[in-house]
Amino acid sequence: MILSIIGIAFLVFMMLRVPVSISIGAAVLVALNFSAFSTSTYIIPQQIIEGAGNPTLLAIPFFIMTGNLMNASGMTDRIFNFANALVGHMRAGLAQVNVVSSMIFAGISGAAVADCAGLGRIEIKAMRDRGYPAPFAGALTVASAVIGPLIPPSLGLIIYSFLSSTSVARLFLGGIVPGLLVAASLMIYNAFVLDVRKLPKPEKRSWSSIRSTAIDGIAALVAPGFILAAIVGGFVTPTEAGIIASFYSLVLGLIYRSLSLAAIWHALTQTVFITAVIMMIIGFSTAMGWLITIEQTPQMLAQSIIESIENPFAFIAVLLIFLIIIGAFVEGIPAMLILVPVLLPAVDAFGIDRIHFGLIIQMALLIGIATPPMGIGLYIVSEVGQIKFEALTMAIIPFVFVLIAVLFLIAFVPQSVLFLPDLILGPQ
Repeated sequence: MILSIIGIAFLVFMMLRVPVSISIGAAVLVALNFSAFSTSTYIIPQQIIEGAGNPTLLAIPFFIMTGNLMNASGMTDRIFNFANALVGHMRAGLAQVNVVSSMIFAGISGAAVADCAGLGRIEIKAMRDRGYPAPFAGALTVASAVIGPLIPPSLGLIIYSFLSSTSVARLFLGGIVPGLLVAASLMIYNAFVLDVRKLPKPEKRSWSSIRSTAIDGIAALVAPGFILAAIVGGFVTPTEAGIIASFYSLVLGLIYRSLSLAAIWHALTQTVFITAVIMMIIGFSTAMGWLITIEQTPQMLAQSIIESIENPFAFIAVLLIFLIIIGAFVEGIPAMLILVPVLLPAVDAFGIDRIHFGLIIQMALLIGIATPPMGIGLYIVSEVGQIKFEALTMAIIPFVFVLIAVLFLIAFVPQSVLFLPDLILGPQ
């Protein structure tokens, strides 16, 4: 009952073009009036403060700031140049560079939006100049941005850790193989599907060229390894790692003399704005989670699912289709905040590992950045690359199928996620 009211109210507010953060809060207030706590509106601000004040979430603004500072300081150019020297000579060279650049940048920012906005500008221009169709370049940029929130650090996985009471280190390690699988799948698609006969022949790169670009960008390239090793090794918490990463990005920009005061100020204001929106969503979602939990909705939903679906593989298949559809209409973080508390009882009942489920829901919702009508990645790349939205939407379709294929692979092969956490940290 309560979940239905929340869902209907949320959709109505979204159709009225109310911002997502406000839509969630308004839907909670509407549902509260139909609950046994209709006179206890003071509970809502209490839950908002409790949710947004969780210490685990302190890592979010620092990793956002890291990505913003990297973009502002021109580190993305150095990453692109290194990737170009490394794989630019391969079949469909610049298309492969696009994927490898995103994979490297993923270990720094952990946000798909930062990838689309920062690397996207460089990648699309370079591909256009070499004769690649603009819609293809834009579509590949959006698809490769999915790698960002899979390979650590990842804002989505930090939030999932908070919601599911799971280890951030295990989630980060669990995201490495899925991220590499996405990258490999996109590169295979580029090599065998793209008609390279109509494109300029890739230039051969010497070892000295690779070495010089690696040295030029070494400071940015080693950052992901340090961040992951420090967290997994237990030397720092995710929040401390975020602080170190943002400070490191700032120092790099000053050393390379590529950061002006105006650029630093812009990076800081963008960080504050994005963090404020995310924290509002988390706060309202915490209140929503409390309301549906107190009404025993997750338990009743889990019971009805178990009664109608007995096979865990059938449950996973239905879950994937459901998540992909939801991701097309609701942004990843709000969707995760709404769905995780509801789905966890069913996930536990079917014996699905919570780390495994975390990567499943993370990637399933991430595909939403590449699918209309929400498709935030499509809107950003359309603006950054000056590409018609309709053409970009048509060009992304094959890439979406590639991403869905990888999603089904990691969903039905749990060891693709659990192998590294179990190997490095030991079985749970």
